This record gives sequence, structure tokens and C-alpha cells, in this order.
Amino acid sequence: MKDFTYYTPTEVVFGRRSEERIARLVRRYGGTKVLLHYGGGSAERSGLLASIRSQLAAEGIGCVELGGVVPNPRLSKVREGVALCRAEGVDFLLAVGGGSVIDSAKAIAYGIPYDGDVWDFFAGQAQAEVCIPLGAVVTIPAAGSEMSNGCVITNEEGWQKRGYSSQLARCRFAVMNPERTFTLPPYQTACGVTDILMHTMERYFSPEVDMTLTDAIAEALMRTVIDAAPEVLARPDDYRHRAQIMWAGSLAHNDLTGCGNVGDWATHHLEHELSALFDVAHGAGLAAVWGSWARYVYRTNPARFARFAVNVLHVENDFTDPERTALAGIAAMERFYRSIGMPTSIPELIGRPATEAEIVEMARKCSLDGSSTEGSFRELDRADMEAVYRLANGGN
Repeated sequence: MKDFTYYTPTEVVFGRRSEERIARLVRRYGGTKVLLHYGGGSAERSGLLASIRSQLAAEGIGCVELGGVVPNPRLSKVREGVALCRAEGVDFLLAVGGGSVIDSAKAIAYGIPYDGDVWDFFAGQAQAEVCIPLGAVVTIPAAGSEMSNGCVITNEEGWQKRGYSSQLARCRFAVMNPERTFTLPPYQTACGVTDILMHTMERYFSPEVDMTLTDAIAEALMRTVIDAAPEVLARPDDYRHRAQIMWAGSLAHNDLTGCGNVGDWATHHLEHELSALFDVAHGAGLAAVWGSWARYVYRTNPARFARFAVNVLHVENDFTDPERTALAGIAAMERFYRSIGMPTSIPELIGRPATEAEIVEMARKCSLDGSSTEGSFRELDRADMEAVYRLANGGN
């Protein structure tokens, strides 16, 4: 097991009446003028934003608002938020929504005290030294951004999707009420489930082999999510299973399931180029490319994939042929994705095959013009990336 530092400073307030504590939490963590940051109209229609406004006013906390965050959150909205917060003297950010809103809020929090352009952090040209504090009210369990140190932003100039990580942007608190997820559309629920699973799988498929406890935690989380997903798709107001998924979303991305190992993350970076180019849902893009990545790399360590097949997906172990067990596990994972309405190929994802030029362009961007590799389970160069995209596109 590798040496590690585990740091999870976020206060989690979980349960049916958790939203009643939002304003007091903002006050506790020093907020006197808040940016209320959110996406579309669902938070307004549900009455959640009205409740938050009322709470903040009752506590004497000032508030300005910025809505309109979209999936694959845009740099232009981040820049708008930075300018607004500077003009209004905002000292605390409150993100109300899912991962896109929380990521956008983190980027704004980096940008407010920074003299340059906030994209510098995502382009690898600067490191954050200070960050405005923020909290999250989670309404979409998926990205786990409420307890992670990372965020991902899309720059519309060249459609570059890049991430940045720093402990400075850990949310001070996360308010999580599973009842807020009852009205999520099935597709959005399924995308969230996929993202949660992939955050765990990116850590699980590691070159490290001596991490028994971490593996067991990861396997239990994945089994729980796989079991819960059909239940909430059949009964959207199933609190018990919604709660399992919501808590799993946070645990999948607060590094608990990766303690002592080295994560892979190639599938995530391959998907970033898919969603940057085609503006697809992140979870759906992950499902579309994962099986092809898995078939491309599994021979590096078939036993690892065989363990995943047996311990997570209940595949019968063929002790005489670990490769057969590994491939059966990959197929079983894809069957699960299809059972919850997720695509397992690029044509299913975007409604047509990607062109060869699009494949070459995605690999070029993912590899930073061939200067960078992705993955640790098996390191992928630019040619490997093109090969995985072609497999996911229906090729050989």
C-alpha cells in the first residue's frame, strides 16, 4: 500500500430537514455576503431557492445571485461570476445543484482573489494561493464535488475541458437531502449513478496490489450503487435507496476509495474530450467509452478485472481462465449500463459514429498534442487513445 494523506474537512449535514441549517452554516463559516449560484429552474420551482433566500435574510446575510450554470460548466459563466462577486463584495459562495454548479462555484472562488485570468489554473499556468470559502447544497448526486478537491471547466474557445485540483476549494459544508433527488429525470439519475461508479473504478483499477481494505470499501460501494439504481428508477421516491446513492456519490470522490493506491483516470480524460466536442452528459460519455478502455487494457492485469467481475458483479469465477472471467465482468458492467439506459458506444451516445477527423482531434487534445500520456493501470499515449476511441466507435 502506498503512503497517503487523507484530508476530508467538509462538514456533511445529511437528511430530510438538512436544508433548515443552511444559513447558520454560512454564518458559522464566516459568510456575510453570499453568491447564490445555481443552474436552471428546478431549484426555483421546488421552492429551495426561496427557502435559502428567506433563511439568509433572517440571519442578516446579504445575497446576490447567479444562475444559468449548464452541464459541462462554461468558463464564460465563471468569469461572469468572478466579476459579479468582486463588484458586490462577496465573501462566501453557496452552490445549489449538482457537480456542474459546485465546480463552477469553485472556479469562481479561485478567480475572485486572483490578479490574472481564472483559466490560468486550468491551463497549468498558475497555482492557487488563496480561495474564497464555499458551501454546497447538493440536489444531484453524481460528481461528488461537494467533498472533492477538484473541479472541471469547459473553455468555449477551442472547446477545451480541463480540471484543476487544490485543497483550498474543499467545501466548508455540504447539505444533502435525498428527498431533493426524487424528481430527477431517469436519464439524469442514471448518469449520476455512472459517474459515482466510475469515480470508484478509476481508483480501483490501479497498478497497486496491496490495498485489501481500500479494495473492500470500493467493492461494497459499487455493489450498493448497482443494487440501488434499479430501485430508484422503478420508484423515484424510494428514500432509502436514494440516500444510498447520494452518500455513495460523496464517498466515491472524497478519496476514501483510493487511499493507498494510484488512480488511473484515463476514462475520465478520454470522456472529457467527448463531452467538450459533443456537449454530452458526462456520465453517459463515461459509460460509452469505459468498456472499450477496459478491453484495450485488461491484459495488463487480468486478475484485477477478474476480481472486479466476481466481487462487484457476481460473475462466476473461472479459476482456469482469468481472462475469460475478466471479459465476462466487462460485459456484465456494460449490461448494467444498458439496463439503466446508458450508452456503451460513441454512436449510441451521439446518434452517429464519430468521424475519423473527430477521433484524431479528441486524441490530440487528450494527449496535449502528443506531449502527455493518460492512465496508470496502463499508460496510454496518443496512438492508444485513438485506438480506444475507435473501439468505442464500433471499430476493432
